[in-house]
Amino acid sequence: MTDTVGTPSWPTGISAITLFVEDLDATKRFYREVFGLPVAYEDDNSAVFEFGNTIVNLLETTAAPDLVAPARVARADAGSRLQLTLPVEDVDAMCKELAARGVTLLNGPVDRPWGIRTASFRDPGGHIWEIAR
Repeated sequence: MTDTVGTPSWPTGISAITLFVEDLDATKRFYREVFGLPVAYEDDNSAVFEFGNTIVNLLETTAAPDLVAPARVARADAGSRLQLTLPVEDVDAMCKELAARGVTLLNGPVDRPWGIRTASFRDPGGHIWEIAR
């Protein structure tokens, strides 16, 4: 992709996010039950879910080194290094729905100083998800 003067231009979206997980079955079940999404593709080491135009690929940590070498795959207990945000119409109503689905919130709902209302939770792989309005 190039702009009008022939230099590379930045992409306009993210097509895929790969999350490394220790327990693929538990994380896959979480995504089906919490997000209400079907598995779009799966094999022995991964399961893919479609979030609009972005796919989220859950990949077993044992298969991840081949994907990122020579970088190392961090352990789940190393701490959070990213947060994924999903827009919702009503944060409070979605928090009630998440609780009904067995999700424990990390924080929120809370009004942030930058003008949005948010709440966060963690998937079984330790990845932080935020809902925001």
